[in-house]
Amino acid sequence: MATQYLIGVDLGTSATKAALYRADGTLVAEASAEVPLYYPKPGVVEQESDDFYRSAAQTVKQCITQSGVDPRHVAAIAFDSQMAGIGSINDEFRPATRFDSWLDMRCQPYIEQLDRDHGDLITRLTGCPPTCDHGPKMVWWKHEEPESYARVAKFVLPVGFVVGRMAGLRADQAFVDHTFIHFSGLADAQACAWSPELIDVLGIAPDKLPRIVPPWEIVGEVTDQAAKDFGLAAGTPIAAGAGDTAAGALGAGVVRPGMLLDTAGTAAVFAGCTDQFVADVSHRALIGMRSVIPGLWNPLAYIAGGGIALRWFRDQFFKPGEGENDPTVEDVYDLMTARAAKIPPGADGLYFSPHLGGRICPASPAMRGAWIGFSWGHTQDHFFRAILESIAFEYSYYLSILRELIPDLSLTEARVIGGGARSDPWNQIKADVLNVPYQRLSRSEFATWGGAMIAGRAVGLFNDLAETALTSTGRQGDALRPRPENAALYQGMADQYARWQSLLAEAF
Repeated sequence: MATQYLIGVDLGTSATKAALYRADGTLVAEASAEVPLYYPKPGVVEQESDDFYRSAAQTVKQCITQSGVDPRHVAAIAFDSQMAGIGSINDEFRPATRFDSWLDMRCQPYIEQLDRDHGDLITRLTGCPPTCDHGPKMVWWKHEEPESYARVAKFVLPVGFVVGRMAGLRADQAFVDHTFIHFSGLADAQACAWSPELIDVLGIAPDKLPRIVPPWEIVGEVTDQAAKDFGLAAGTPIAAGAGDTAAGALGAGVVRPGMLLDTAGTAAVFAGCTDQFVADVSHRALIGMRSVIPGLWNPLAYIAGGGIALRWFRDQFFKPGEGENDPTVEDVYDLMTARAAKIPPGADGLYFSPHLGGRICPASPAMRGAWIGFSWGHTQDHFFRAILESIAFEYSYYLSILRELIPDLSLTEARVIGGGARSDPWNQIKADVLNVPYQRLSRSEFATWGGAMIAGRAVGLFNDLAETALTSTGRQGDALRPRPENAALYQGMADQYARWQSLLAEAF
């Protein structure tokens, strides 16, 4: 029997990545392509849904060409995508509006209104506060662009648009998988269904909402035209796919209650894994996302500029020490981190607030960055260590809420992915602050493997996705374990960091 292959495609904010895998998880080929962002007016950030299709076709075809794999041996394909923006289609399954990016702030007045008038209800039912979801965006289109809203047959995510075009779906066949619905502002997350109560509150026409499906449902097959565009065989099954964070958690093997996921990328995303739905009504910080795995949830929160803060410091402030050569771009982070590792834990009382563009979880858009407690004795290495520690302190705040909501949750390990994952000094700081072992993984791509596993589940190659995820993603080295003396010090500092955040939110 010929080797069978699976394809996962990650439709990101600024780039699309495709990867071709053997069914055992071995990476065979990968490709990426940029996706434009458009800024037509201040505060307006849009994308073209057709760019998602174009970049997906380009990268998948590149994988097939590079690998020399017979397209007929590709068993299935699935996509994941950015989760917090919203697009739309008309009756002909063409874009009715541009994709309204998660970076777009036009709907801020509607966010404030819904949060003020219905925030508890929306958070309780969806698991997500209205400050983070699609609901205010849809309400904006209804009230500010009524002609465009009238053209909308269905609101869709990038996955739904690309798959719909690939499979030649009709508008009434548009779908969204269950890992996205917490962001909708319109779903009863526990029932995995649209909420009539929230539909009434937001005033969105229910016929504009797509059907909700499980990630592994086969929603169509590659058409003849799409086969030419993607380099695939016509008739290749297409699974519904998932949101990017959900796909990444699956790809990283975060599929057992008590596991944690740290995505140390441009945005710093921290997620748990639980067998209970949690709605953070009190703090409005955690977002209750459904896992790909039935019965599991990935409550999460994120810092919009986590990784960006490191690059900002590098570009604006870092300089080598006397007698040191200028490092290469690849080496500069290692040098900065190695020097910061020589600074005592706690950076001699220096704190950093990483919300240079506003705080996301909980929402405080007026907040900006801050340094607190520096003196004549602090060096650039102290300042950089304070940045590294601030991300860990923010994670500690999220984790304290999760423990408040699920007091008996027993934490086992944090799995770290993203560009920052290769920094053991930073991972050690996080392990000490959170008092949880930190584990690097053997893979470099997780969302695309998560998508590929979903595709394999759709066509029966895998029966148990959780077990497949655990066995296919190996550990890299031993876990970094918390050091008790540092954990005790950091506990007090994390509490002080949380108090500073409250004061800064009020001041800003």
